[in-house]
Amino acid sequence: MNCFDRQNEVFKVREMPSGVEYTVDLRRQCCDCGEFQVDQISCRHVFACSANQRLDWQVYVHEVYKMDQVRQVYRARFKPLGNPTIWPAYNGPRFVPNPYMRQVSKGCPWMTRFLNKMDTQMLHRPRRCRQCGAEGHSRSICCQAGGASAGNNAQ
Repeated sequence: MNCFDRQNEVFKVREMPSGVEYTVDLRRQCCDCGEFQVDQISCRHVFACSANQRLDWQVYVHEVYKMDQVRQVYRARFKPLGNPTIWPAYNGPRFVPNPYMRQVSKGCPWMTRFLNKMDTQMLHRPRRCRQCGAEGHSRSICCQAGGASAGNNAQ
């Protein structure tokens, strides 16, 4: 971090791996990265300036994010909603959902990735039974179904 002007609280911060430099103006509460202006909460460059110059970083956090403001929101008493059966009828607009955009609740989700050559080769090879090891059928229809217990019954 380089100090441009300590009196005006303007600093230059360089990120180490990339070498990109950002100008931080603490008085105007702006940084070249844009996060400080948009979120109104200190970005990593502001923290670097605060740590280097031994400044209190909490000064640069907007009032909305402080616990005093959160407590003020919940200080008011909320009126209970009551029983939904006695609510007045709703006469506003009705929204009809698009049935094609509805998420299917049963079964596996649809695969959305694009298949490559290796995937298509794996999908088109013949089935191999996990019970007997033969190709062409699965374990559920294998003639050796029952495994070890079927072998014990034969003896």
